Amino acid sequence: MPLEIASFVFDCPQSVQDAPGCLLKMSAKRYRTPESSRNSAGLSLLFTHCVGGHKEQWEPVIERILELRHSEVREAWAFDWQNHGDSAVLNHEILNSTPSRVYGVSAFEWSEAIAGFISSPHMRGRRILPVGHSAGAGTMVLTARNKPLRDIPYAALVLIEPTVIPRELFYLSVEDRVPTMEFVVTATTSRRERWRSREDAHSWLGRRIPWDSWDPRVLRTLSEHGLMEMSDGGVAIKCDRRQEALCYPDVEPHFTAAQELGRISGTIPVHFIWGDESPLVPQFVQDALADGSDGRKASVTKVQGGHMVVQEQPDKIADAICGIIDSVGRHTHVPQSKL
Repeated sequence: MPLEIASFVFDCPQSVQDAPGCLLKMSAKRYRTPESSRNSAGLSLLFTHCVGGHKEQWEPVIERILELRHSEVREAWAFDWQNHGDSAVLNHEILNSTPSRVYGVSAFEWSEAIAGFISSPHMRGRRILPVGHSAGAGTMVLTARNKPLRDIPYAALVLIEPTVIPRELFYLSVEDRVPTMEFVVTATTSRRERWRSREDAHSWLGRRIPWDSWDPRVLRTLSEHGLMEMSDGGVAIKCDRRQEALCYPDVEPHFTAAQELGRISGTIPVHFIWGDESPLVPQFVQDALADGSDGRKASVTKVQGGHMVVQEQPDKIADAICGIIDSVGRHTHVPQSKL
């Protein structure tokens, strides 16, 4: 079933880090099929990627969902973080020439941009199902901040391998977490990010961890959409390694998202999808995020794979999301998005 794909660029809310009137951009794509676009009562799915990802990595997942549940889904949207993917290209000058941008773009700022989109005419009257992976999962939770529960227009919330964590649990295991974070930052800042051609990049990445475990379709989206042409004829990753590395130590959004989950999960159905081979989020953290005694309630699904399960097992992730779509139901009433 062919996808109808349309590209969009949105102005982000004014940031105190930038001069008045200087706005970052957020790149997005909308995915529909002829059948789904006629389904005015269907769900609008919104997708956010992990650190180092880009919006097109969701395409195998989106394509399968629209094939299997085209009668239940109206459209799907995927967004690039302001320093990732096409957004990074659009924002390159601001991010690399503004002294106040020395710390990059926080997940707080990304969530504000997505919240602005949700309040825009594009989502007016829609039934919305946000889906986020890793840091993108916490970003989706943060879009509900400062909204009364009755005004949050979500049919449910799908969080895949979220890096959301209560502050107290982070500091209980801080001696383990900080060295891991430092290792990831060091590995990222020293990683190769330029190649002679897209095919050269595709071949190089496909022979190395973690890309060698990715579904071939997802790896192809990286070489086709995650790279940009350079003036010397080569290609480079759109999200440069410095900007990616800046995202990892930014832990405050993960703490705030854990608090927000406690506020909203009694009203909005929350669904966790975990990779059963993932070492990143310990079981005690997974249990705490779904602990009803702390106000956080959620269903839990396990899918074969690691933390990068979206990239490794897109069909299984799509199938799990389809099951959640079935649980939401076509006629479940939720507050509709409005200006």
